[in-house]
Amino acid sequence: MAAVANDWPSEGELLVCTIKNVRENGAYLSLDTYPGKEGFVFIGEIATGWVRNIRTHVREGQRVVAKVIGVKVERQSISLSIKSVSEERRRSTLQSWKNEQRASQIMRVAAERVGWDVEKTEAISDEMREAFGSLYGALEECAINEGALAESGFQGSWMGVVTELAIENIIPPFVEIRGKFDIEVWGPEGVGAIKDALHSAEACAEGVEDVVLTCHYDGAPHYRIDIRAPDYPTAESVWEAAQKAATQSIGSVEGSIAIERL
Repeated sequence: MAAVANDWPSEGELLVCTIKNVRENGAYLSLDTYPGKEGFVFIGEIATGWVRNIRTHVREGQRVVAKVIGVKVERQSISLSIKSVSEERRRSTLQSWKNEQRASQIMRVAAERVGWDVEKTEAISDEMREAFGSLYGALEECAINEGALAESGFQGSWMGVVTELAIENIIPPFVEIRGKFDIEVWGPEGVGAIKDALHSAEACAEGVEDVVLTCHYDGAPHYRIDIRAPDYPTAESVWEAAQKAATQSIGSVEGSIAIERL
């Protein structure tokens, strides 16, 4: 079902709401996802089965997830259903909403540090939502990859502030760091020595829980090193070990290695 307007929900959309007023035949809900909007849940849409007493199912001030089953803009009317939302989708929707609230708070802190007004903060936040799908998703990517904003085309010193806050406040499922080896071998060992150096680097991740180190050929003499780990300290530790291992390997042949953290 197509959206009726930017500031109105669409039929089928799941919304985080707060019970505002409970009546005998249903309840009025404030739409937390659409501030200023209100919807109504008829008693038949409160819960599956027969609802004898509506107040045993909902109460004023309770936060719920409801599905939009009807929108009439001309009547300023939104019909909702609570019973149509499964427990899994309720938890998922509520968590996503909480994440967005948290992300907005982080952006407000960033705005204070860089001197943005409300309009500027909202403009940048909207650009981040468009680029990453959600504001929380943008900040989570920053926590995973410190170069996420730059790689998505953003510019400005503010990116460092936002990224720092994301790393401090969001625990991502994993983090990624990247480095580069420039390796040249002019001795008889040739390509074999380069392969040995890269294999020694990859071996540094073996036995380290939830860590993956991969080497990629970016055109001679450049080799990219990608490390995925559960947190930055672990990733950096493996990176340090990989540098030492590759350096020692190349040090045993006629060659050179230059290392850069990307």
